[in-house]
Amino acid sequence: MAHRESSDDSNVIDHPPKNEREPPKPPPMFKVIYHNDDFTPMAFVTWTLMEFFNKSEIDANSITFEVHKFGHSVAGVYTYQIAEQKIWEVLETAKENDFPLKLTGEPV
Repeated sequence: MAHRESSDDSNVIDHPPKNEREPPKPPPMFKVIYHNDDFTPMAFVTWTLMEFFNKSEIDANSITFEVHKFGHSVAGVYTYQIAEQKIWEVLETAKENDFPLKLTGEPV
């Protein structure tokens, strides 16, 4: 702050103090994870990856085989709200088709 003396010996501030704030932090990210089960068809898993996660057919098949082989695979990394929405949409679609598909979200 720049101070200057006035003629009557009082301090005068040339401009108000700046409010120094830290820049906002980016939102925390979450992984959306598909888990393997013995009942959900691989074609349905591939379709959900293409429909809700905008994966190409090759990428969707790759993730589907990874889920089948290793038991789980990451479909994508998103902010909390987007990850939650994608998980909900896929689980609702699986429920409508009577599949016990399991998806979870975990912090990165």
